[in-house]
Amino acid sequence: MTSGTSVGNSANHINTAFMIGFFTIVGAWGFELIGGFIPCELCYAQRVPYYIGLPVLMVTIGFWQKMPSALRLVLTLLAAAIFVWGMYLGAFHAGVEWKFWAGPSSCTGNGGGISFSDMSALNEVKIIPCDDPSFRFLGISFAGYNALISALMVLFLALSIKGQLKTLKS
Repeated sequence: MTSGTSVGNSANHINTAFMIGFFTIVGAWGFELIGGFIPCELCYAQRVPYYIGLPVLMVTIGFWQKMPSALRLVLTLLAAAIFVWGMYLGAFHAGVEWKFWAGPSSCTGNGGGISFSDMSALNEVKIIPCDDPSFRFLGISFAGYNALISALMVLFLALSIKGQLKTLKS
């Protein structure tokens, strides 16, 4: 394999990771805005890696031919780390839904410690529980799918990193 082919495959892997992430976040917005699914606090937190990682990938893709290969590699590593974080967030949320561990007290719990003044504000605030998935397909919730999709993105980014390292060595 020539170094040009390796660079081309590395770019294709980054493009694939970007498109997977782009359609995932668009899908999340679609389920919310069109489908009427209201995200919980952890759902919103799982979007943050997309809001940070996709622009990093966009810059990397946009300047692929113009930037030094070392910078390209650093940006790809950064994006991979961001989506590893996204994979963790999705797996953590799925674990909360399956009651493997406790989630944040702001969206899970038993309701202890509520006062009458808190109860008067119930009509104004809608708390979406993080431990009760609003949707499952094949036994997997949105959070579980997010963990799997983030893992797939990390795989493509790792393949790109491997190709870039091979090119740097040659």
